[in-house]
Amino acid sequence: MLLCMAKKLFFVGIILAAAGILSPPLALTAGVIYGFSFEHPFHVASRELSKFLLQCAVVLLGFGMNLQQVIRVGYSGFGYTALSITLVMLLGIILGRVFRVPHVQSLLICAGTAICGGSAIAAVGPVLNAGEEEMAVSLGTVFVLNSVALLLFPLIGWYLHLTQTQFGLWAALAIHDTSSVVGASARYGSTALAVGTTVKLARALWIVPVTLALSATRKSSARMQWPWFIGLFCIAATLTTYLPRLHAAFVTLSHLGQLGLCVTLFLIGTGLSRKVLKQVGPRPMLQGVLLWLAVSVVTLVCIVRGFIHL
Repeated sequence: MLLCMAKKLFFVGIILAAAGILSPPLALTAGVIYGFSFEHPFHVASRELSKFLLQCAVVLLGFGMNLQQVIRVGYSGFGYTALSITLVMLLGIILGRVFRVPHVQSLLICAGTAICGGSAIAAVGPVLNAGEEEMAVSLGTVFVLNSVALLLFPLIGWYLHLTQTQFGLWAALAIHDTSSVVGASARYGSTALAVGTTVKLARALWIVPVTLALSATRKSSARMQWPWFIGLFCIAATLTTYLPRLHAAFVTLSHLGQLGLCVTLFLIGTGLSRKVLKQVGPRPMLQGVLLWLAVSVVTLVCIVRGFIHL
Protein backbone atom coordinates (compact mmCIF):
# COMPACT_ATOMS: atom_id res chain seq x y z
CA MET A 1 0.00 0.00 0.00
CA LEU A 2 2.77 2.42 1.01
CA LEU A 3 4.83 1.46 -2.04
CA CYS A 4 1.88 2.13 -4.35
CA MET A 5 1.38 5.56 -2.81
CA ALA A 6 5.09 6.31 -3.16
CA LYS A 7 4.99 5.49 -6.88
CA LYS A 8 1.91 7.64 -7.50
CA LEU A 9 3.30 10.64 -5.63
CA PHE A 10 6.60 10.30 -7.47
CA PHE A 11 4.91 10.68 -10.85
CA VAL A 12 2.64 13.44 -9.57
CA GLY A 13 5.74 15.39 -8.53
CA ILE A 14 7.30 14.96 -11.97
CA ILE A 15 4.11 16.14 -13.68
CA LEU A 16 3.79 19.22 -11.45
CA ALA A 17 7.43 20.16 -12.05
CA ALA A 18 7.20 19.59 -15.81
CA ALA A 19 4.02 21.69 -15.99
CA GLY A 20 5.78 24.63 -14.33
CA ILE A 21 3.47 24.56 -11.34
CA LEU A 22 6.48 24.05 -9.08
CA SER A 23 9.26 26.65 -9.19
CA PRO A 24 12.86 25.37 -8.91
CA PRO A 25 13.06 25.90 -5.12
CA LEU A 26 9.62 24.32 -4.63
CA ALA A 27 10.50 21.40 -6.91
CA LEU A 28 13.62 20.67 -4.88
CA THR A 29 11.68 21.09 -1.62
CA ALA A 30 8.94 18.72 -2.80
CA GLY A 31 11.55 16.17 -3.82
CA VAL A 32 13.30 16.39 -0.45
CA ILE A 33 9.97 15.99 1.40
CA TYR A 34 9.30 12.92 -0.72
CA GLY A 35 12.76 11.50 -0.01
CA PHE A 36 12.29 11.99 3.71
CA SER A 37 8.81 10.43 3.68
CA PHE A 38 9.17 7.36 1.44
CA GLU A 39 11.66 4.76 0.38
CA HIS A 40 12.44 5.61 -3.25
CA PRO A 41 10.87 2.97 -5.56
CA PHE A 42 12.90 4.07 -8.63
CA HIS A 43 16.18 5.12 -7.04
CA VAL A 44 18.58 3.88 -9.74
CA ALA A 45 16.48 4.99 -12.73
CA SER A 46 15.85 8.37 -11.12
CA ARG A 47 19.56 8.95 -10.58
CA GLU A 48 20.41 8.18 -14.23
CA LEU A 49 17.54 10.28 -15.57
CA SER A 50 18.41 13.28 -13.41
CA LYS A 51 22.01 13.28 -14.71
CA PHE A 52 20.85 13.33 -18.34
CA LEU A 53 18.17 15.94 -17.73
CA LEU A 54 20.71 18.20 -16.02
CA GLN A 55 22.82 18.26 -19.15
CA CYS A 56 19.86 18.81 -21.47
CA ALA A 57 18.53 21.62 -19.26
CA VAL A 58 21.87 23.43 -19.40
CA VAL A 59 21.82 23.31 -23.22
CA LEU A 60 18.27 24.64 -23.43
CA LEU A 61 18.98 27.42 -20.92
CA GLY A 62 21.60 28.66 -23.38
CA PHE A 63 18.74 29.82 -25.61
CA GLY A 64 17.95 32.41 -22.96
CA MET A 65 21.37 34.06 -23.36
CA ASN A 66 22.07 37.06 -25.61
CA LEU A 67 25.78 37.78 -25.88
CA GLN A 68 25.36 41.29 -27.30
CA GLN A 69 23.10 42.33 -24.45
CA VAL A 70 25.68 41.17 -21.93
CA ILE A 71 28.54 42.99 -23.70
CA ARG A 72 26.57 46.25 -23.62
CA VAL A 73 26.72 46.24 -19.83
CA GLY A 74 30.29 47.48 -20.22
CA TYR A 75 33.78 46.29 -19.50
CA SER A 76 33.59 47.47 -15.90
CA GLY A 77 30.68 45.24 -15.01
CA PHE A 78 32.32 42.28 -16.70
CA GLY A 79 35.55 43.01 -14.84
CA TYR A 80 33.79 43.09 -11.47
CA THR A 81 32.15 39.79 -12.31
CA ALA A 82 35.43 38.15 -13.30
CA LEU A 83 37.17 39.37 -10.14
CA SER A 84 34.30 38.38 -7.84
CA ILE A 85 34.04 34.90 -9.34
CA THR A 86 37.76 34.31 -8.92
CA LEU A 87 37.79 35.52 -5.31
CA VAL A 88 34.63 33.60 -4.38
CA MET A 89 35.98 30.37 -5.84
CA LEU A 90 39.26 30.78 -3.92
CA LEU A 91 37.53 31.69 -0.65
CA GLY A 92 35.05 28.85 -1.07
CA ILE A 93 37.81 26.30 -1.60
CA ILE A 94 39.59 27.58 1.51
CA LEU A 95 36.39 27.36 3.59
CA GLY A 96 35.76 23.88 2.23
CA ARG A 97 39.17 22.75 3.42
CA VAL A 98 38.76 24.45 6.80
CA PHE A 99 35.44 22.67 7.41
CA ARG A 100 36.66 19.48 5.72
CA VAL A 101 33.86 19.44 3.17
CA PRO A 102 34.35 16.71 0.53
CA HIS A 103 36.19 18.16 -2.45
CA VAL A 104 33.50 17.61 -5.09
CA GLN A 105 30.73 18.95 -2.90
CA SER A 106 32.86 21.95 -1.95
CA LEU A 107 33.45 22.79 -5.63
CA LEU A 108 29.74 22.52 -6.36
CA ILE A 109 28.89 24.99 -3.60
CA CYS A 110 31.68 27.31 -4.76
CA ALA A 111 30.47 27.25 -8.37
CA GLY A 112 26.84 27.78 -7.37
CA THR A 113 27.75 30.76 -5.19
CA ALA A 114 30.31 32.30 -7.56
CA ILE A 115 28.41 32.00 -10.85
CA CYS A 116 24.67 31.40 -11.02
CA GLY A 117 23.35 28.92 -8.50
CA GLY A 118 21.48 25.88 -9.78
CA SER A 119 22.51 26.35 -13.41
CA ALA A 120 26.20 26.40 -12.51
CA ILE A 121 25.83 23.35 -10.28
CA ALA A 122 23.94 21.62 -13.08
CA ALA A 123 26.81 22.33 -15.48
CA VAL A 124 29.67 21.53 -13.12
CA GLY A 125 28.12 18.45 -11.51
CA PRO A 126 28.46 16.03 -14.46
CA VAL A 127 32.02 17.17 -15.15
CA LEU A 128 32.97 16.41 -11.54
CA ASN A 129 31.04 13.13 -11.59
CA ALA A 130 29.07 14.40 -8.61
CA GLY A 131 26.78 11.95 -6.87
CA GLU A 132 23.07 12.51 -6.40
CA GLU A 133 23.50 13.22 -2.71
CA GLU A 134 26.24 15.77 -3.36
CA MET A 135 24.08 17.53 -5.93
CA ALA A 136 21.06 17.55 -3.63
CA VAL A 137 22.89 19.05 -0.67
CA SER A 138 24.66 21.66 -2.82
CA LEU A 139 21.46 22.70 -4.59
CA GLY A 140 19.58 22.76 -1.33
CA THR A 141 22.16 25.08 0.22
CA VAL A 142 22.03 27.47 -2.74
CA PHE A 143 18.24 27.59 -3.02
CA VAL A 144 17.72 28.19 0.70
CA LEU A 145 20.04 31.18 0.50
CA ASN A 146 18.31 32.36 -2.69
CA SER A 147 14.99 32.44 -0.89
CA VAL A 148 16.49 34.44 1.98
CA ALA A 149 18.09 36.92 -0.44
CA LEU A 150 14.88 37.39 -2.39
CA LEU A 151 13.17 38.57 0.80
CA LEU A 152 15.97 40.46 2.56
CA PHE A 153 17.89 42.22 -0.21
CA PRO A 154 15.17 44.76 -1.16
CA LEU A 155 14.61 45.56 2.51
CA ILE A 156 18.32 46.17 3.04
CA GLY A 157 18.52 48.25 -0.14
CA TRP A 158 15.66 50.49 0.95
CA TYR A 159 17.10 50.84 4.46
CA LEU A 160 20.50 51.91 3.09
CA HIS A 161 18.89 54.11 0.40
CA LEU A 162 20.75 52.38 -2.42
CA THR A 163 20.14 53.76 -5.89
CA GLN A 164 18.51 51.42 -8.36
CA THR A 165 21.81 51.00 -10.22
CA GLN A 166 23.61 50.15 -6.98
CA PHE A 167 20.98 47.65 -5.96
CA GLY A 168 20.87 45.96 -9.36
CA LEU A 169 24.65 45.57 -9.33
CA TRP A 170 24.63 44.22 -5.77
CA ALA A 171 21.87 41.73 -6.52
CA ALA A 172 23.67 40.49 -9.64
CA LEU A 173 26.95 39.97 -7.79
CA ALA A 174 25.61 38.53 -4.53
CA ILE A 175 22.47 36.51 -5.33
CA HIS A 176 22.95 33.02 -6.77
CA ASP A 177 20.21 32.29 -9.31
CA THR A 178 19.14 34.52 -12.19
CA SER A 179 15.46 34.10 -11.29
CA SER A 180 16.10 35.39 -7.76
CA VAL A 181 18.15 38.32 -9.11
CA VAL A 182 15.27 39.22 -11.42
CA GLY A 183 12.73 38.85 -8.62
CA ALA A 184 14.63 41.00 -6.13
CA SER A 185 15.58 43.65 -8.72
CA ALA A 186 12.04 43.87 -10.06
CA ARG A 187 10.79 44.67 -6.57
CA TYR A 188 13.31 47.52 -6.36
CA GLY A 189 12.60 49.20 -9.70
CA SER A 190 12.89 49.06 -13.48
CA THR A 191 16.45 50.41 -13.61
CA ALA A 192 17.56 47.94 -10.96
CA LEU A 193 15.95 45.18 -13.01
CA ALA A 194 17.81 46.20 -16.19
CA VAL A 195 21.20 46.45 -14.45
CA GLY A 196 20.71 43.30 -12.39
CA THR A 197 19.65 41.21 -15.36
CA THR A 198 22.46 42.25 -17.70
CA VAL A 199 25.24 41.94 -15.12
CA LYS A 200 23.83 38.60 -14.05
CA LEU A 201 23.90 37.37 -17.64
CA ALA A 202 27.58 38.32 -17.82
CA ARG A 203 28.15 36.41 -14.62
CA ALA A 204 26.26 33.38 -15.92
CA LEU A 205 28.47 33.20 -19.02
CA TRP A 206 31.32 32.14 -16.77
CA ILE A 207 29.68 28.72 -16.56
CA VAL A 208 31.64 27.83 -19.69
CA PRO A 209 35.26 28.72 -18.72
CA VAL A 210 34.86 27.56 -15.11
CA THR A 211 33.40 24.21 -16.18
CA LEU A 212 36.11 23.69 -18.77
CA ALA A 213 38.78 24.64 -16.23
CA LEU A 214 37.45 22.16 -13.69
CA SER A 215 37.27 19.51 -16.39
CA ALA A 216 40.90 20.18 -17.32
CA THR A 217 42.14 20.06 -13.72
CA ARG A 218 40.64 16.61 -13.29
CA LYS A 219 42.61 15.32 -16.26
CA SER A 220 45.36 14.03 -14.02
CA SER A 221 43.05 11.96 -11.84
CA ALA A 222 40.56 10.74 -14.40
CA ARG A 223 40.14 10.47 -18.13
CA MET A 224 39.00 13.85 -19.37
CA GLN A 225 35.83 13.84 -21.43
CA TRP A 226 34.62 16.84 -23.40
CA PRO A 227 31.50 18.20 -21.72
CA TRP A 228 29.31 18.03 -24.81
CA PHE A 229 26.50 19.93 -23.18
CA ILE A 230 28.72 22.97 -22.59
CA GLY A 231 29.59 23.10 -26.28
CA LEU A 232 25.92 22.95 -27.19
CA PHE A 233 25.22 25.61 -24.56
CA CYS A 234 27.64 27.95 -26.39
CA ILE A 235 26.01 27.15 -29.74
CA ALA A 236 22.56 27.87 -28.30
CA ALA A 237 23.68 31.25 -26.93
CA THR A 238 25.28 32.14 -30.26
CA LEU A 239 22.16 31.23 -32.22
CA THR A 240 20.04 33.33 -29.88
CA THR A 241 22.30 36.32 -30.41
CA TYR A 242 22.63 36.20 -34.18
CA LEU A 243 19.26 34.82 -35.28
CA PRO A 244 16.75 37.28 -33.80
CA ARG A 245 14.06 36.14 -36.23
CA LEU A 246 13.82 32.91 -34.27
CA HIS A 247 13.41 34.72 -30.95
CA ALA A 248 10.01 33.19 -30.23
CA ALA A 249 11.34 29.68 -30.76
CA PHE A 250 14.39 30.38 -28.57
CA VAL A 251 12.18 31.70 -25.77
CA THR A 252 10.20 28.47 -25.91
CA LEU A 253 13.36 26.36 -25.80
CA SER A 254 14.72 28.36 -22.86
CA HIS A 255 11.42 27.86 -21.05
CA LEU A 256 11.68 24.12 -21.69
CA GLY A 257 15.13 24.25 -20.14
CA GLN A 258 13.71 25.88 -17.02
CA LEU A 259 11.02 23.20 -16.81
CA GLY A 260 13.64 20.51 -17.34
CA LEU A 261 15.66 21.98 -14.50
CA CYS A 262 12.58 21.89 -12.26
CA VAL A 263 12.02 18.20 -13.03
CA THR A 264 15.70 17.50 -12.42
CA LEU A 265 15.63 19.26 -9.07
CA PHE A 266 12.61 17.21 -8.03
CA LEU A 267 14.38 13.98 -9.03
CA ILE A 268 17.54 15.00 -7.21
CA GLY A 269 15.56 15.95 -4.12
CA THR A 270 13.90 12.55 -3.99
CA GLY A 271 17.34 11.01 -3.56
CA LEU A 272 17.93 12.95 -0.35
CA SER A 273 16.94 11.28 2.91
CA ARG A 274 17.61 11.46 6.65
CA LYS A 275 20.23 8.77 6.28
CA VAL A 276 22.05 10.77 3.63
CA LEU A 277 21.95 13.99 5.68
CA LYS A 278 23.41 12.20 8.68
CA GLN A 279 26.24 11.01 6.49
CA VAL A 280 26.82 14.46 5.03
CA GLY A 281 26.58 16.54 8.20
CA PRO A 282 26.23 20.32 8.62
CA ARG A 283 29.62 21.28 7.20
CA PRO A 284 28.58 21.87 3.55
CA MET A 285 25.71 24.10 4.67
CA LEU A 286 28.06 26.04 6.95
CA GLN A 287 30.50 26.49 4.07
CA GLY A 288 27.74 27.78 1.79
CA VAL A 289 26.29 30.18 4.35
CA LEU A 290 29.63 31.72 5.34
CA LEU A 291 30.70 32.05 1.72
CA TRP A 292 27.43 33.74 0.75
CA LEU A 293 27.57 36.12 3.74
CA ALA A 294 31.12 37.10 2.83
CA VAL A 295 30.14 37.79 -0.78
CA SER A 296 27.02 39.76 0.19
CA VAL A 297 28.70 41.95 2.81
CA VAL A 298 31.91 42.67 0.87
CA THR A 299 30.14 43.55 -2.38
CA LEU A 300 27.63 45.75 -0.54
CA VAL A 301 30.38 47.67 1.26
CA CYS A 302 32.35 48.12 -1.98
CA ILE A 303 29.26 49.39 -3.83
CA VAL A 304 28.25 51.81 -1.03
CA ARG A 305 31.80 53.21 -0.81
CA GLY A 306 32.00 53.57 -4.59
CA PHE A 307 34.73 51.01 -5.20
CA ILE A 308 32.35 49.09 -7.47
CA HIS A 309 30.15 51.08 -9.83
CA LEU A 310 28.86 51.20 -13.39
